[in-house]
Amino acid sequence: MPDPVDSRAEPEPEIAVLTASFDAVPGAEEALLGALARYVVLTRHEPACINVDLVASVTHAGRFLVVEKWASADAVRHHLDSPLMTDMARAAIESIRAKPAIDLYDAISAYDLE
Repeated sequence: MPDPVDSRAEPEPEIAVLTASFDAVPGAEEALLGALARYVVLTRHEPACINVDLVASVTHAGRFLVVEKWASADAVRHHLDSPLMTDMARAAIESIRAKPAIDLYDAISAYDLE
């Protein structure tokens, strides 16, 4: 029977998670949602993008959260400097109340929790 903790097993891939929370100017929710939805669809086609989702808060009207999973933190940094990000920022700037809250996370493997 193979050893479940085989030291020759491939390491788990690095995954970086980027979150960005946007608060719409009252009355500009649809414009912001349109800009973010376009961004999400295009980002899903980026080579190092594992997944990206757009969700709306049920407790804060006009708040949207983008959750992105990337192959690495370097891929996130490259994406943040991309024309796609710049285009989204230009499209959303008039619709947001303040600078979005952006955060970068490292994924935690279940193996790390032993």
